Amino acid sequence: MTERLPPARLRGLRHVHATTLLAGVPVHLVAARLGHADPSVALRVYAHVVRERIAAVAHAFAEAVRESCEQER
Repeated sequence: MTERLPPARLRGLRHVHATTLLAGVPVHLVAARLGHADPSVALRVYAHVVRERIAAVAHAFAEAVRESCEQER
């Protein structure tokens, strides 16, 4: 039996698409795909995703530094 996807609105699908892309695609490319003339529009609308990426990068860097310090001991 094939399971159906739940109903979704076009705006919701656009948001999922944009946030998924922002997990690894540069913002200027995501903005172009969404039809934004200026990447700052995408940054304003999807700022929470960018903040999460910044936090993840900071965490990865902190882990690398911690592991490096432990190896030096």
